[in-house]
Amino acid sequence: MAYQGIGTSIQSVQQSIDHILETTANLPEETIRFKPAEDEWSIMQILSHLAEAIPYWLGEVETVIAMPGAEWGRGLQDPARLAAVTDTDKLAVDDVMKQVEELKYKVESGLGNLDEETLSKESPHRNFAKFGNKPVSYIVDHFIDEHVSGHYDQIKRNLSKIQ
Repeated sequence: MAYQGIGTSIQSVQQSIDHILETTANLPEETIRFKPAEDEWSIMQILSHLAEAIPYWLGEVETVIAMPGAEWGRGLQDPARLAAVTDTDKLAVDDVMKQVEELKYKVESGLGNLDEETLSKESPHRNFAKFGNKPVSYIVDHFIDEHVSGHYDQIKRNLSKIQ
């Protein structure tokens, strides 16, 4: 997905979140907690992951803006990332759904005032040389917008395996 402007990115993220919430709103808890396979996440794990990951990436955007050239990113084994998907049995579905709903406002407040100059600031990825120096707009596109959209698709795949 090519970067099309911050307003478009914010709207896209908010629409994906709305789709996620609409899709999961009336599901029974056992469906939300169902794991389609051992190596796949349940819908609850996806929701919990989003509630943790999007604020993380918004923080990375802030860091790169405040300190251009500062390293950004994390690996798949990041403790907070892992905890968001391994500890979901301790979480209430309603609480996590509210956290996902709040992401729409966090994205708006975290990204809404960014201009093109700010979005073009570049920094290197902390763990993966293949990312090299990337602009803030890349973080917004890939780790926020595409991330939420991809997890919406994952939720739809999970539901297709149940129904």
